[in-house]
Amino acid sequence: MKRIIYPGTFDPIHNGHLDIAKRAAKIFDELVLVVAINKEKNPLFTSDERIDLIEKSVVDIKNVRVSSFNGLVVDYAKSEEAVAIIRGLRHVSDFEFEFQMAMMNYNLNSEITSMFMMPDEKYIHLNSTVIKDVARLGGDITGYVPESVKSALLEKYRN
Repeated sequence: MKRIIYPGTFDPIHNGHLDIAKRAAKIFDELVLVVAINKEKNPLFTSDERIDLIEKSVVDIKNVRVSSFNGLVVDYAKSEEAVAIIRGLRHVSDFEFEFQMAMMNYNLNSEITSMFMMPDEKYIHLNSTVIKDVARLGGDITGYVPESVKSALLEKYRN
């Protein structure tokens, strides 16, 4: 079985993430979306809320599982017996950071391959921070996130 992990903060998951997830799921036997727990970040949603939002967003993809981890991505990938890590690239500016991480991951465990995928061009401008800002300021995020994520964001900003 060829398993790939897709790690990220996913705070929240958006249609760019989902575009990559759907395409990766077609290539691999199993895709594991992994919520990264990073104490240096201050996410809007708890890890349990992010897992729930992802699970609601991927119900139409049969070979997807959702999990979380705290630590090195390559260690998690090894524990899952994954053959690869997938990361999204929106712009050339993303490449430098992702390349550095891929090389470090390779040096830590050369059996885990890093793969990069670009989202559909209609999602190239999306990131979770921008989506949260637009939602917080009352803008329409329809078309950028699943309905469950939109509802969760609106609820967070009502309080």
